[in-house]
Amino acid sequence: MTMQPRLVLLGRQGAGKGTQSARLADHFGVVHVSTGDMFRTQAAQGTAFGLEAKRYMDAGELVPDEIVVGVIEECMAPGGPLDAGFVLDGFPRTLHQARELDRVISGRPLDLVIDLDVPREIVFDRIAGRRVCENCQRTYHVNLPPTVPWVCDTCRGNVRQRDDDTEDAVERRLALYEAETIPIVEYYRARALLITVDGVGEGDDVFERLVKVCDEQIS
Repeated sequence: MTMQPRLVLLGRQGAGKGTQSARLADHFGVVHVSTGDMFRTQAAQGTAFGLEAKRYMDAGELVPDEIVVGVIEECMAPGGPLDAGFVLDGFPRTLHQARELDRVISGRPLDLVIDLDVPREIVFDRIAGRRVCENCQRTYHVNLPPTVPWVCDTCRGNVRQRDDDTEDAVERRLALYEAETIPIVEYYRARALLITVDGVGEGDDVFERLVKVCDEQIS
C-alpha cells in the first residue's frame, strides 16, 4: 500500500461520498478535500485563485473551471496541503477538470478512482426526503423525523426542506451529474484507474468495502 495514496471518490449526490471520503482520509492519514473546503482554505490564505473562487461563491455563482483548476494547482504545489496523499471529493466534476488534474499531478499520478455506486432511486429518496434544522443544521428524513413534528430534537429549531432538496431540484442535480460524470468514469476506466464499489448498506459495511478495494488495488 502506498503510504499516502492519491484517491478520487466519485458518486451521485446522496451516495455518502463526503462521509466515506473523510473516513478514508483518516484511515490512510491523508487530507480529505472537498472543493468547497479547498476554496475556503486558499481564500483564507489569500492566494490569487482562492480569492477569485471566493468572489464567485459569495455571489452565489458556479466557480469557472479555470479557477477551480488554479486552486488545485495552488494546493498541489510543492509543500502545499495536497502535495502528498489525498482523497478528492467533488473534484473532478467535468472531463476537462479530470484532464487538467492529470496535468497538474503528472509527476505523481492518481493511485485509484472509486465510483461509489448507489442507484438513482435510492439517492433521490435520501435527498428529496431530507429535512434540515435551520439553526444547528442537524439532518432528519421524512421517514425519521424529530420527536415533535419538524422541531429539532437538539436545539428546538425549525426543521425544513432546503430549496435545493425539492424533487424538481434533485432531478436537475442528478441529471447534471449523469451528464458530467459519465465521460469522467469512461476516461478513468480507459486508463485502468476506475473501480466501482457498491455504496448500498450500512456505513461501516461500505467503508470496509472501500478499504478492501484500496488495499487490493494500490501497491
